[in-house]
Amino acid sequence: MPPRFAPLPTDLASAHALILTERAARLEAEATATEAQTMAAQAQATAARVLAINTSAEALIAHIKLEIEKLRRALHGHRSERTARLLEQMELQLEELETAATEDELAAEKAAAKTETVKSFQRKRPARKPFPEHLPRERLVIPAPASCPCCGSAKLSKLGEDITETLEVIPRRWKVIQTVREKFSCRACEAITQPPAPFHVTPRGFAGPSLLAMILFDKFSQHQPLNRQSDRFAREGIDLSVSTLADQVGACTSALAPLHALIEAHVLAAERLHGDDTTIPILAKGKTVTGHIWTYVRDDRPFGGNAPPAALYYASPDRRRQHPERHLAGFAGILQADAYAGYNVLYDSARPHGAVTPALCWAHARRKFFELADIASHARRGKSAPAISPIALEAVKRIDALFAIERSINGASADERLRVRQEQSAPLLAALEVWLRDERARLSRSSSVARPIDYLLSRWDGFARFIEDGRICLSNNAAERALRGFALGRKSWLFAGSERGADRAAAMTTLIMTARLNDIDPLAWLADVLARIADMPLSRLPELLPWQWKAPSQKAAA
Repeated sequence: MPPRFAPLPTDLASAHALILTERAARLEAEATATEAQTMAAQAQATAARVLAINTSAEALIAHIKLEIEKLRRALHGHRSERTARLLEQMELQLEELETAATEDELAAEKAAAKTETVKSFQRKRPARKPFPEHLPRERLVIPAPASCPCCGSAKLSKLGEDITETLEVIPRRWKVIQTVREKFSCRACEAITQPPAPFHVTPRGFAGPSLLAMILFDKFSQHQPLNRQSDRFAREGIDLSVSTLADQVGACTSALAPLHALIEAHVLAAERLHGDDTTIPILAKGKTVTGHIWTYVRDDRPFGGNAPPAALYYASPDRRRQHPERHLAGFAGILQADAYAGYNVLYDSARPHGAVTPALCWAHARRKFFELADIASHARRGKSAPAISPIALEAVKRIDALFAIERSINGASADERLRVRQEQSAPLLAALEVWLRDERARLSRSSSVARPIDYLLSRWDGFARFIEDGRICLSNNAAERALRGFALGRKSWLFAGSERGADRAAAMTTLIMTARLNDIDPLAWLADVLARIADMPLSRLPELLPWQWKAPSQKAAA
């Protein structure tokens, strides 16, 4: 049935009163709806502002935690690989929180713009550093008004200007260099004369030295295989196939071989070397085998040596002892390494060049105790975590005391380091040995802490040798840092294509890492070396070594 309405009034006054009543009711309903929408917008803006504040606070807390952990790391040194992984994880977490905080801040601004009562939220950001002065500046002047927007007068006088700097990047530019060799004919004898063709590192030389250096650096330092480089070049309009790039890499490796030989001779002539190895998958007959990359680092800076630092790499398809024996055939100094049994043949006094003196790494010994005393790791594992070993915790504290003394004498002369060690480290080392032997006598063979104690005591002479020689370091961290690039590269290029490919990677990494150890930009150094090495006589080839090389700007100034 249709709805029933009240009868309409018949007189004019009653009709006017009814209209006014209905209009008032409708205005009240609209006002109520508007107020509800306003309150909803305010609530939404308030919620967005609170969310932005919370996210910003979380990002700030994560940033402060990261800074505290970095300060602790700088104060107490490199405690373990776990600390390094923790820092990487905290940096990634901070990155995500900073991104989320910016998103929530923009959302809060949009929500606050719809209301008049809720204030917008702005994060407190650190003051931005000015852009480097060496970057070129491009002025973009916004046209000024021709007349006064207030009165319309054209009599305007400049008072000054405000400059806003924006950092921008120009995509990589490619260019073709045309080298012109003019021909001349002699009118007297009709002989034709022409300048000789310039040298190119690669046959038919279509690639310049800067391009070759970039290919080598991206492959062996940035861990970008040639197929990915080829794809990137194709997106930029340059067609360079993988086989073409591989041809350039092979030619450059051959051209740089004399420089690699000089670095090899420099490293093996050291009084003391850091040695270590890491695994590298190598493709062989349709499958991968576990090969190894060996490194030997010469770094005399900890005991004030004047010899420039350098790193030497070798590759092998396995970890047999003949590899270090071949690498160090002419070496008879101090070798700082772990307790790998393959080095034992080097310590034989019957060697033609004399026995190598072993110096073991205290960081390896400490790590075995630290794993049993890692409070944070045990806390994360909860009830399934084994009990923390008080003996391991005490051993870590005693070893840390030795490292604290080493940090105070790092960079001092060998004689000064030896004097401080005899005065401060020797008593601590003697007390540590007595304490370890007493504790070991009380432990059973199956005790978890017995193995690290046995590892240390069974090789005590190698660990205690730093008391007798100021040149010896307490740890082998120099070699471990040198191998870090291969550990990262394994995740990118998965495996080396062949044994020769692994050898090539070792040779090129020798050049790049040596440049880095000498605070030289490897990319600029490689580009200049590739441009000059052909015209350089063998007697002047040492001028291209990283520690003697001068950048083109320095050469021009000289």
